[in-house]
Parts: sequence; structure tokens; C-alpha cells
Amino acid sequence: MPRRLLTISAFVCLIGAIVFLAPKSSQVALPPLSPTRSSEPSSPSAFYALVPFSASWTSWWHPSRRSSSLSGTIQKGWNLLYHLGGNGPWIEKADDVVPGGVGPPDGCRVEQVHMMSRHAERYPTISAGGRMLRLLRRIKDSDIKLKGDLAFVNDWDYFTEEPEKHLEQLTTTGPYAGTLEAFTTGVKLRTRYEHLLAQSSGTKTTYWASECRRVIQTARYFGLGFFGLDSDGTASSLKVIPETDDLGADTLTPGDTCLKYRDDLKQGHDLGAAMLAKFRATYLGGISERLARDNPEMVFDDGEIYSMQEMCGFETIVTGASPWCAVFTHADWENFEYARDVIHFYRAGPGNRYGPTMGWLWLNGTTNLLAAGPRAGPLFFSFVHDGDIVPMIAALDLFPSPNGNMLPVTHVDRDRAWRTSQVTPMGGRVIFERLSCGHSSPSSSSSSRDDAQRDSSSSSSTSNEVFVRINVNDGIVALPTCNSGPGRSCPLERFVKMVRSRGDDLDKFKPLCGLSPEAPD
Repeated sequence: MPRRLLTISAFVCLIGAIVFLAPKSSQVALPPLSPTRSSEPSSPSAFYALVPFSASWTSWWHPSRRSSSLSGTIQKGWNLLYHLGGNGPWIEKADDVVPGGVGPPDGCRVEQVHMMSRHAERYPTISAGGRMLRLLRRIKDSDIKLKGDLAFVNDWDYFTEEPEKHLEQLTTTGPYAGTLEAFTTGVKLRTRYEHLLAQSSGTKTTYWASECRRVIQTARYFGLGFFGLDSDGTASSLKVIPETDDLGADTLTPGDTCLKYRDDLKQGHDLGAAMLAKFRATYLGGISERLARDNPEMVFDDGEIYSMQEMCGFETIVTGASPWCAVFTHADWENFEYARDVIHFYRAGPGNRYGPTMGWLWLNGTTNLLAAGPRAGPLFFSFVHDGDIVPMIAALDLFPSPNGNMLPVTHVDRDRAWRTSQVTPMGGRVIFERLSCGHSSPSSSSSSRDDAQRDSSSSSSTSNEVFVRINVNDGIVALPTCNSGPGRSCPLERFVKMVRSRGDDLDKFKPLCGLSPEAPD
């Protein structure tokens, strides 16, 4: 893997183009800050006052984009980006978040941070992209002129002319470019945690990425935003962890080392796809029948309809919008969102016997560092895949099903807590903050650079209470069984006991995964 992603000149060009993710104009309904928000800024100027450095929709012109607006994607009370099930750009968590924003509660300051992040926005995988291209080839080879909602396909081109080059890789164009999102996240977190960066001055901060090109590139672009041009030099060092099956109890990508999870075709990794197929059959046939009314000579099967829905999200990521989005109704998208919830729930989440055990490895290691406090270091960043984040969330039991029920595959469970669109979108991240609370005034909060310059070995936590707070995509989420602290955080001592107890209840990793006792820890 090349260790240098961009030249200085290229980086300067990137900086010149940096804007925060907001493709809007006066001709387009401005996106709500949540999927159900009913009031919106009254004008573009009012919106820009709320969201600095936003770009107008027209400034994000893309030569391949067919849609001239976000029509059908963002409407009053509806935001499609919240229904793409992880196949869309990064979004803030809006449902079931603690009021008050991401700033530390009054009298508290952040003294240690742990982040597990999915790679930033990417093109489809080779398997998903291959299905899309086969569908488009079948349409073209049929010589049938499509009508109705699919009429645009007659002269529509796939969103990359070089799929062999782009599939699986970060996107580099449009307002939702993966390179831009990763860099912006680095700047955003530097703004939030600069005092911890200053505290680590003089020591090299190590951050981690699994050995996949898009994950490594995400980490490097993030590093440029957070650490600056010396993101892999004297200030920090990126450590790449191989995605191989010989690392034993690897905390970063346990799905690669848990051999039985891979080989168990009924209860392992493949369970997610099997349950997805069952749910897809409940709604995709109806869409196929609807499209066939205008196109009786071209009948699409479930897999092809599903690929059309996937193309909406991926083309939006590449160009900023997609005509595929308007083919489907709101109900279709709510079904698609649920389908994505189902596959993750059963592939590596609470519905999979291996998921929580795999996720407990990283959670346990992080808990040990939280208990050790700032002496262990202030900053810990890990970059992985969504399939690595889901097990950790399952181990934490952050979004338990009501009454412990499994997600049904015969209908949509509208009361579910498990909603992956807001947890593992492209660039999705979960942050654990160690809070030291009991300070006399907000002036001693995490924004104080004077506090940051103090010797980290004499942490204020020796005379103040310590808590753990969970941040999911810039929404503070309360642990269901431990939220008595400031801002509904969890007392550290109780958090540690909770994680230890969870580990006692789960199957042990090595026996469950078919590893020998001598396998690496």
C-alpha cells in the first residue's frame, strides 16, 4: 500500500475545495437537521448562517449527474438519506439522542477519547457493482425502450466509466466524497478535542486501520484533518492491522479470525443474507409488478429491484443525486431501510450467535484503557468496516430489542431500536469519551487550552467523578441500563463492571470460533 496519498500541491487543491456536506440552493428544499424535522430555514442565507462554509447545489456540478435537484430525496418531513441503510453518505444520528449537543456537560471535561469508525463513502463493492452492471447490460441488450418511472434509463450511464478501478474504493467527487468526509471528520474532531492533541504534544499518537485500501485511505485523510501534514510523522503514526485469519483474538477485525463464524453457513456470517432474502420477498414483488405496468416486456426479479435501490444511494455518493431515488415510494424506502437493518442484525449483530462475542474484544480493550485513564494516553482512533462496528454495538447492547425479541422478517418492526442507517452510514463512528466532572465552571471544560497544557499524569479525575459517554455520529446516546451521570453518561466504575459482566455472560472467543488455546490473544 502506498503510504503517501497526496502531494502537497494536491492537498492544497483539496483544501481550496473543502466545504461541509450540504448540497443546497434556493431552488432545492433545504435538508432538515433530522429526518422528521418540520421547520426549516426560511432562506438560503438563513441556512448558511446555521451551517458555515456550506456550498450551493450548483457549485457541486458534476458532468455525469442527471438530476438537477434533490427532488424526491429531501422533502419537508422526509430525508431519504436516513433510509439508505448504510449505503448512503454520512448523516448525524437524530433519533433517541440526548438533548444538549456534543459539548461536555457543565462542570465536565473530556480527558480521553476512543473512536471506532467505518471507512468513508465508497463506490459499491465488486459483488454489488457486478449485479448492477449485469442488470444494466440486460436492459441494454433487450433493445426495449423503458417507459414511466424508468424512462430515464434509456440514456442513463452508470456512475463510473471505470468500474474495475473504482469499485470498493473511496469516492473522490461530489459533496459526499469519501475523501472529503474523512478529512472533514478529522477537522471536526480536532476542533472538539484539540486540548487532548495539545496534551499529547511531544509523544507520537498511534492510530489504527485494518488492511483494506479504502480503510487505510480513510484513516490517512482523517489524519490530515486531525494531525495536519505530519499525520504520519513525528506527531502520529498509522498502524495497519492485516485482515487475515491468523491473528487470533484480534480486536480490530475479529470477523476475519473467528473461523467458525466464516465456516458456519447456517448461523455464521451467511445468516444475514438468508434473513435478508426472506424479508426482501415481502415487498420487492410489489415494486416489480408496478414497474411492469409501464414495461410489460421487461420483468425484473427481486435481486434486480434491490440493485436499483442500491444504485440510488451509491450514485448519490458519487455525483450528489440520482434519478433512481425517485423510482421508489417512501414506503419502498422504509422497506429497504429495514432490509438493511435485518442483514446487519443477523450477520454480525444481536441476532447472530458470534456477533456479540466478536465485538466484546474491542469493547473490553477500550474499557481497560478507559479505566486506566489519561496515563494510558488521551487519543485512540480505529478505522474498520461496518461489519466490525456492528458486533461491538451488539456486545455493548446499546440498542436492545424490546423484550429481547429478534427482528421479524415477515413485516417491518416499526418500534425497533436497531436502525443501521443512523449508526453505520458511510463514515459512521462511535466515540467513547471519558469525562471528568465536578469542575467549578464551564471555563474548565474541554475547550480550555490552559488545562490541556497541564501534565497529563496529574489528572483532575483524582479529585472528581469520572463517567463514560457514548457519541454515535454526533448524537449522544444513553446506555439503556446506565445513564445516571451528567448528560446521561455512565459512571466509569459501573461501566467497567457492566462490560466485565457482559464478557462473563458471552461465549469465550477462542472456543466459540474454533481457535486453539495457543492462538494469539
